[in-house]
Amino acid sequence: MSQAELVVRSALPALDPENPVDLFVAKGRVLGLHPAGAYPAPEGAKVHDAQGLVLLPGLTDVHAHLREPGQEWKETIATGLAAAAKGGFVNVFCMANTDPVNDKASVTQFMLDKALATHPRGPRLFPVGALTVGLDGKELAPLEELKAAGCRAFSNDGRPVADSELFRRAMEYASDLGVPVIDHCEDPFLAPHAGINEGAVSARLGLRGAPTAGEAIQVARDCLLAQYLGVPVHLAHISCRQSVEIIRRAKAQGAPVTAETCPHYLALTEEACEGYDTAAKVNPPLRTKDDQLALLAALEDGTIDALATDHAPHAAHEKETPFDEAPNGISGFETALSVTWELAQRGDLSTRALVSAWCVRPAEIFGLPLNRFQEGDPADFLLFDPKARWKVTPQALVSKGKNTPLTGRELTGVVRACFVAGKNVL
Repeated sequence: MSQAELVVRSALPALDPENPVDLFVAKGRVLGLHPAGAYPAPEGAKVHDAQGLVLLPGLTDVHAHLREPGQEWKETIATGLAAAAKGGFVNVFCMANTDPVNDKASVTQFMLDKALATHPRGPRLFPVGALTVGLDGKELAPLEELKAAGCRAFSNDGRPVADSELFRRAMEYASDLGVPVIDHCEDPFLAPHAGINEGAVSARLGLRGAPTAGEAIQVARDCLLAQYLGVPVHLAHISCRQSVEIIRRAKAQGAPVTAETCPHYLALTEEACEGYDTAAKVNPPLRTKDDQLALLAALEDGTIDALATDHAPHAAHEKETPFDEAPNGISGFETALSVTWELAQRGDLSTRALVSAWCVRPAEIFGLPLNRFQEGDPADFLLFDPKARWKVTPQALVSKGKNTPLTGRELTGVVRACFVAGKNVL
């Protein structure tokens, strides 16, 4: 252990909290994980006391909006990555719906340069390139050029490709390049962007809602294409039981499909939109309790592979409008782990599923190095205070986006340190 530069003392492993450990780190890599007190810290090593704190691998968010370039009043790469670090994220995938759209190498390079300039030690930024030019769904973007510039996935994000032939070609081309395709599943004709579930609440409020079938139809198309072509597709922010059942069936039949959902679909239901609360307006919309239970079960059995925030910051004045006119989106980096940790503490979600969905599967699906706390693994980890309480207020969030339906709510759990390659970036 003489070469260790950092020793994290007496941390509680998330999956084995009864047995504290010491983590030894050198040159950005894990040297070893040992029972607490088994080895002395070498002379000169920095010692970080983690007594009472939970040790987790760093979180990876494969779906976030950082708004830069073009919408810096909502968020910048600097503020977005700062919020991500506060939430425990070491890797962040940012979507292509910027202005200009990330369909050119120059835009990708701009994003990477901004991240390096403002957060040289991390969190790491992974741009997601547009699948079609301008996200218009008419012509494939220069995918090879985008990959060469640094894009680690392709997606049309909130403007799904309706043309199935074009989407098929995009899947095939991306597969040849070895880059995953992420699809936002939404039938473009069934109440697109409604922001509220079609059901009892939308009827009571007199709002046009989005039916679950609008999501499930495109989930089915993507699963069928993935199975037919034998090429992978990753389905973004799944929100309802119908989609879960289609994905489960497709996986059982061997389709190379992976999927994610978001904390807000697990913690909130359509009732959050009562009172025309635009903070709860999101696309796909918050669904019912039955959908929530289906998503939790799907995380447990692996039908849903990953969690993602879909962090979508907006300025206050943009949400302070009539419901129909407000943009969709919830600011999510800083509440994500607390919300899902509370689900685990209540027994609604196992800690094993939580760790897999935030830390393991996203890295595996998108080909990132993974920290399993084995010698040589990247020293990407966080220390989490599982008992600390905090109140969600605009002042408590470092993101420019204060738009969350959780405002005013007390949450349990605070990230005390977030290490990227052995350096604390908080």
